[in-house]
Amino acid sequence: MTRAKRTSSVENTIDENLKRAFNDVASEPLPSRFTDLLEQLKTNGTPEGADRESDDNS
Repeated sequence: MTRAKRTSSVENTIDENLKRAFNDVASEPLPSRFTDLLEQLKTNGTPEGADRESDDNS
């Protein structure tokens, strides 16, 4: 096997493994702390405990 073919084979193996790892992570459910935060942002516009003084620049 030539060096270029070995490199191509290694790159293909890396690509396949990265795609497999990404697909595994992408199919995991979102952690509850993130869904809770998203729900707070939808209802209040700000997460609980956020410093609201940073919005006051008057």
